[in-house]
Amino acid sequence: MGITSQPSSIVTSLMPAEVMKQNREDVIAKEIGHGRVLTLNRPDHLNSISEKMALMLGQKFEKYEKDENVEFVIVKGAGRTFSAGGELKRLYDGRNTRDSCLEFAYRVYWFCHHLQTYKKPHIALAHGMSMGGGVGLMAPMKFSVVTEKTFCSTPEANLGYHPDCGLSYILSRLPGRLGLTGVKLKGKEVVAAGLATHFVPSHKLFQLENSLLSINNGEEDTIRSVIDEFSTNVQIDETSVLSKLSIIDDCFSRETVEEILDSLEAEASKKGNDWIMPVLNSIKKASPIGLKITLRSIREGRIQTLSECLRKEFRITINTLRTLISNDLYEGIRAAIIDKDKSPNWNPSTLDKVHDKQLDLIFKPFEEHDLELQIPINEEECRWGGKYENSGYCLRTK
Repeated sequence: MGITSQPSSIVTSLMPAEVMKQNREDVIAKEIGHGRVLTLNRPDHLNSISEKMALMLGQKFEKYEKDENVEFVIVKGAGRTFSAGGELKRLYDGRNTRDSCLEFAYRVYWFCHHLQTYKKPHIALAHGMSMGGGVGLMAPMKFSVVTEKTFCSTPEANLGYHPDCGLSYILSRLPGRLGLTGVKLKGKEVVAAGLATHFVPSHKLFQLENSLLSINNGEEDTIRSVIDEFSTNVQIDETSVLSKLSIIDDCFSRETVEEILDSLEAEASKKGNDWIMPVLNSIKKASPIGLKITLRSIREGRIQTLSECLRKEFRITINTLRTLISNDLYEGIRAAIIDKDKSPNWNPSTLDKVHDKQLDLIFKPFEEHDLELQIPINEEECRWGGKYENSGYCLRTK
């Protein structure tokens, strides 16, 4: 299943997302005036990003950036979900074949770079769930719109994984130490945290898209003014985790995961801090090695460029898929979505058994440069170069 592209009137392009279920293409592309609309169309799979979806998104975004008739791009999800991130079952099914998902991973990271450095305005209409790589798809866009039905989380460590798709760059730049918590943010919290730009009530989303596709230019101020007409102010109440940033910053500024847990335990015992227990319990259930990789990656991300973060994440992903030091990713997927017993057997089983030398192996650059993710270091280089077809991985198999 690939991607379909067809001119369309505004009326047909704005049919309720559920109607898209009848079209079995992974991504539906429509051309309306000066706008382009890409709909992630795997609602039965929570719009998880498949290998073909990653390939086609990259192709479409490149085409639209080069097309002088295109002023802006809208991305949305079919059904009740924006995107649940990468297709986990695809990773699990390839666990016994070395590098069976390497092309998939390469294409995703290559696309993430171009998404974050895109030359034209792009707009995410992120209604419903946005998790992991779905956050990595939504947050970098020039305009990202959420509704009261939206919720975001980055639960990678609970799967024995790490924040990917540029998330070590994105999360490291959230207020304080919020990006380390992995907490679920809902609706207006997503905007307040800096992961989205606007909050629009869900019943106005259809009208917003219609209005956007009616404009005849891609000026950012014009797009912003249209969205502003439908958006509402964001105010966070005192029960929100975002009102607890001083405690979060104190706890998550500790040097190690073990010290972070001790600090959270101490704070949880104080009156009025019941909100800490879900955070604490989630961390305790997560993969020890996933936690330590996540902490190191996000902290490194604070002083790394986008390109450096993406290259680092690509290395971590490939080494994780190769089970270089642990098979926790596959065990996490098994427990979550295959057997669904919610009882992963982590290896190493405790934090004290995860050593820095092991982590160094995961983060270490590849010995040969052509095996790194090939993305431009600066904008003077070939903008759309470095595709998988021209990478060291592909060329070596020919």
